[in-house]
Amino acid sequence: MNTLAEENYLKSIYHLSLTAINVSTNQIAARLNTKAASVTDMLKKLADKGLINYTRYQGVNLTPAGENVAVHIIRKHRLWEYFLVEKLHFKWDEVHDMAEEMEHISSNELVDRLDKFMNYPKHDPHGDPIPDSDGHFSALEFKPVSTIGVNEIGIISGVRDHSAAFLQYLEKQQLTIGKKITITEIIDYDHSMILEVENKQTHISRDVADNLLIAHD
Repeated sequence: MNTLAEENYLKSIYHLSLTAINVSTNQIAARLNTKAASVTDMLKKLADKGLINYTRYQGVNLTPAGENVAVHIIRKHRLWEYFLVEKLHFKWDEVHDMAEEMEHISSNELVDRLDKFMNYPKHDPHGDPIPDSDGHFSALEFKPVSTIGVNEIGIISGVRDHSAAFLQYLEKQQLTIGKKITITEIIDYDHSMILEVENKQTHISRDVADNLLIAHD
């Protein structure tokens, strides 16, 4: 049985490893808002359990066993987020912290029944894929709004930034999952964009465009 802290480390290493083969101690410390010395101590424990490969000063990566634990934590987190939004009608910017607590529930039977109750959703409210009971999930095929051109059309399908502030901004601008957008203009000066959403025009910054993901219509 892994502790809550160990599970949080494994999940963080998993997310960081999506953009780096070997994750550094400093990266983990920054993500978890803790000291590098504390990270080193935990990495030794995780290595002793066979959950990570760790060589000091050379970074860390998950073993297959560690990845399995991380993916199942992510599965629980995203299922609970889906449940909270779709069944209890919380807003998408309200559920992350609650799901952070609920993801550590150890009962696989409860999680599998929750999945079945919700008819096996494929994506959480933020567009992220939900792993199945075997830890398998489809890779995202979305791309940032900033990568498409004028007159192109897309369906908002996910976000890179999961912060409450960003999600609240998108909600206010009606840029939520499932909305169809058309790029009507790209401003040369700052590469900000003007979108048409439900017959209304919205001006977004380059930063917003980088963090808002679409699938082509």
